[in-house]
Parts: sequence; C-alpha cells; structure tokens
Amino acid sequence: MARQELARFLRDRRERLRPQDLGLPDDPHRRTPGLRREEVAELAHMSVDYYVRLEQARGPRPSPRILDGLARALRLAPAERSHLFRLAGTSAPPAVRAERRVRPQVAQLLRRLPDTGAIVTDAAYDVVAWNPLAQALLGDDLGRHSNLARRRFLGQGHAYESSSAEEFGHIVVARLRRAADRYPHDAALAGLLGELRAGSAEFRQIWEERPVHAPGHRTKTVEHPVAGPLRLNCDVLLVPEDDQEVVLITADPGSPSARTLRGLAGAAAL
Repeated sequence: MARQELARFLRDRRERLRPQDLGLPDDPHRRTPGLRREEVAELAHMSVDYYVRLEQARGPRPSPRILDGLARALRLAPAERSHLFRLAGTSAPPAVRAERRVRPQVAQLLRRLPDTGAIVTDAAYDVVAWNPLAQALLGDDLGRHSNLARRRFLGQGHAYESSSAEEFGHIVVARLRRAADRYPHDAALAGLLGELRAGSAEFRQIWEERPVHAPGHRTKTVEHPVAGPLRLNCDVLLVPEDDQEVVLITADPGSPSARTLRGLAGAAAL
C-alpha cells in the first residue's frame, strides 16, 4: 500500500471538487479549497477519523467497500478509480455501471459546433448529449428514443435508410460486448441486452459472431425524410475516462450535402 501517494491523491481530488458540484451548499466563508474532510467522509459513508488518517498517511489499508465509497464521493473517473485501488494495494472490481453523465466541457463542445451534428454516446449506446443539428438529422424524438442500439435492432424512434446500416449493427454489438465485460453489474445494461436478444434475431446472430470494431472515420449515405439523400462523414472522438464517444457528423466542404446541412442547422437554431 502506497500510503503517502494515496494520501496525496485523496487530498488533491478532494480539493478539486466544488461543493455545488455535489449539491452541497456553497458557503462563501469556507476556508478549505474544495470539500471539507467531513463532507467527503459523509458522502463515502465512513467515519471522519478514518478518512483523516488516510489523508495523513497513517490509516490501515482500506477495504474495497471503503474505496468504492471514496471513488463515488470524489466523483472519480474510471481511470482514477482504478488508480485509487492500485495505491491501496488491491485490484479494482468492475465498475457497477457505465458512466451516463456528460462532462460540462464535452457538453460545451457540442454547443460550439453549430454546423456539425454532434452526439455523445455512453458505453450502452445511450445518446446522453446532442446539439440541435444532430436532433435535426436523427429525429425530433431523439430525447425519447435515445438509445442507438434500440433504434438499430428494435426499430424504436426514427431509423432512416442508410448505406452503413449493416456495418453499424456490427459496430453496436462490438461495443456492447465490451460494455458487458466491463460492467457486469450494470442493471440497465443487462436489461438492454435482454431486450435486444428477445426482440432481434439479427442481434443474436451478430452477438454470436463476436465482432471487433474500432471507432474511427466512416462515410455513409442517409436518406433524410425532409432533406433527401445526404452523404455524411462520421468521426469519433473518445472520452476514455468516462468510456464515452463523441460522434461528429459533417459533409465534405462545398458539397450539396454541406449546403443542406447548413440549411438544417439554420432551421434548428430558430
């Protein structure tokens, strides 16, 4: 157990958090940067004395239950959570569930791309953030039918004809297989996989094929119900600490599809 490193890591992450990020009252007279030790202890369901001793590098080795509580209290990303367990001299158990919150910086990125359709998907293919142009491209019901796996295999929500439909089916299954390995205790993910197995023979067949796909650049033609055929580029940016992907949807500059996208973006901004 690396007591000194663990103590420094806990202090650093505690001081980085703002009380308002955790729904705590923001006291303008507080002298402590970030959270107080007693606030972390309460959020982690542990005694204040035990937490203080950990920060002072004189506590006993914390149990996995205590470490999990600290990871939640300090809002640690998956990579930070694993690092916390390593510092405590133990292996991190699988995360309970996929991360479904979007970092504020990522959400701001979507708003700064008015001429680019942009969505953020979590490990279970829930669309957890999107911008107006993406909604114009993917359908007004994006908020109600936001899981792309359900759209692809169960026909929920708008599912436009696309030249990449078959390939996308394999991409979806490959990512869901990775998610099932990483989050074996995620009840929402297990429920989604159960729905897909029960409702789609195609999903069951692809699942047994064990496809492997890496995110990257792809070009496809989509038949939009209003704008007509669009030739679109899809590029994926990874947010590895949250196991999320940012999908950027563009068209080649100067192309008819690019002009159509600008028109859709203008209408979406009204």
